[in-house]
Amino acid sequence: MRRMSTLALRIEAALRDAVTQALGPEHREADLMLRPAQNPRFGDYQANLAMSLGKQLGVSPRELALRIVQALPQEPLFKEVSVAGPGFINLSLTDQALAEEGAAMLADPELHVPKTTAPDVVVIDYSSPNVAKEMHVGHIRSTVIGDAIVRVLERVGHRVLRQNHLGDWGTQFGMLIENLMDRRAAGDPVDLSAACDLNPVYREAKQRFDSEPEFQERARQRVVALQSGDAETRALWRQLVDSTVAYLDVMYRRLGVKLEPGDVCGESHYNSRLQGVVERLQAEGHLQESDGALCVFPRGYKNKEGDPLPMIVRKADGGYLYATTDLAAVLYRSQDLGGTHLLYVVGLPQRTHLEMLFQVVRDFGWVGEGVRLQHVGFGSVLGPDRKMLKTRAGENIRLKDLLDEAEARASAIVRGKNPELSSEQVETIARAVGVGALKYADLSSDRIKDYVFDWERMLAFDGNTAPYLVNAYVRIQSIFRKANVSPEALDGRALLPGDPAERALLLTLTRYGAAVQAVAESLEPHRLCGYLYDVASAFHPFYERCPILRSDVPEQARSSRLVLCALTARVLREGLDLLGIQVVEQM
Repeated sequence: MRRMSTLALRIEAALRDAVTQALGPEHREADLMLRPAQNPRFGDYQANLAMSLGKQLGVSPRELALRIVQALPQEPLFKEVSVAGPGFINLSLTDQALAEEGAAMLADPELHVPKTTAPDVVVIDYSSPNVAKEMHVGHIRSTVIGDAIVRVLERVGHRVLRQNHLGDWGTQFGMLIENLMDRRAAGDPVDLSAACDLNPVYREAKQRFDSEPEFQERARQRVVALQSGDAETRALWRQLVDSTVAYLDVMYRRLGVKLEPGDVCGESHYNSRLQGVVERLQAEGHLQESDGALCVFPRGYKNKEGDPLPMIVRKADGGYLYATTDLAAVLYRSQDLGGTHLLYVVGLPQRTHLEMLFQVVRDFGWVGEGVRLQHVGFGSVLGPDRKMLKTRAGENIRLKDLLDEAEARASAIVRGKNPELSSEQVETIARAVGVGALKYADLSSDRIKDYVFDWERMLAFDGNTAPYLVNAYVRIQSIFRKANVSPEALDGRALLPGDPAERALLLTLTRYGAAVQAVAESLEPHRLCGYLYDVASAFHPFYERCPILRSDVPEQARSSRLVLCALTARVLREGLDLLGIQVVEQM
């Protein structure tokens, strides 16, 4: 359930009253199937309820639609109402209704974004890099998509708990710690006190593990020491984790996402719970042994040979796997944290694993009926050759290098557009525009699909890009600077959408709340990107056709257009902020 914007409530109430009058009170709560019209020639909104009701009642949908239309009021909400085709109800709103909604939005700190009437406790798992490894291009989608979803869900009233499931446990720590101890014994210790580059540390340890049998054996013994709580081993492990978290904090701040060190809840957090998971499975009779390993078999899953597909929770050597940790995490997130909606922003290759996990906890009754588990899957970032984006040497591209290049390219563009800016101004603008363009290129793509990484396209000032949207905002700020008027000084001034371009822009702006709600329900940020692109696309014709500051513009029209500019700027700024993208005042 959700609360809707004032305009949406008025349209729905009018339709429900008409349905009640035309068809009887038993149909008042019918699905109105109300949506924005795809073609302006067919009005502003379209209601398709007569199509489904006609089948239920055995009556011609067109006849039902005509009866509903005859019961609708004409003023002050609807300028024109008509029935098209087999029974589509087309609704055109009055300019007065649009103006009232626009003014109300501008006066509302919430911009008429609907709030949920049944807030969830949302526990969202996203980003999830590994200790002692730099973030790379493969981490950007989970991090950016997860951050946008968090912002939107919080905006509509849900309580959101972030979980950065850091890879901070496992066999790789044996080789890392053993190598660090060898370096320390040789008088060449690694500085782990700050956010340093740990990639060389990992590469050196991995090379030794692969080429030195004696070191490999010591590394395996070091894993045992780590798991048994050896003080010196644990101290080095703690330093590795802390150094990584400090590095991640720098990267998250630079990327402009809201993850904090306190949001880290890594694999190690569940280590003490894993034996309990296995014991519970055993006590409930769910475990089966297969080649010495302990497994559960989720209902309905089979391998290529048609045999039941196992989920291994304890290996033959007694070690635990990701599945065990994930089972412990579900219990922690649903019971300890009280989560009612568990989200996993994880790449599509993990879909089967997560589906099996969800099947197990549902079938075994480990989560209540009121707990939803959802995989928010996404595709890969591809290079121009449509293969996984990597360096020429075949390595993953570091996130730091991507951000550096984004800012450098944006800086060159900004200098070319406005050479009068100071170096400090260029740096500030380039940081916002470059990082924003990188994030928007990801978010504007349907998340379940792969997308091709293209610098020129993402930094273009035309098309569905962050620079195009930010440039519309910058133009509006320029108008207010030239007019020497503050947007806040426009409170209470009337909106008078006389020109078709004014009306088209205002109509688009009134749909902001619905666009945010659509993302909250679908968890698809590209829907908000598409809406904001529609706003910018409607603003530019208005900007070209409707002069504001010219001396021959009547005062009422000038005032109304300034109000429309103020509302456009707020929608663009707040909409981009929900995507984690910063606007700038000039460019």
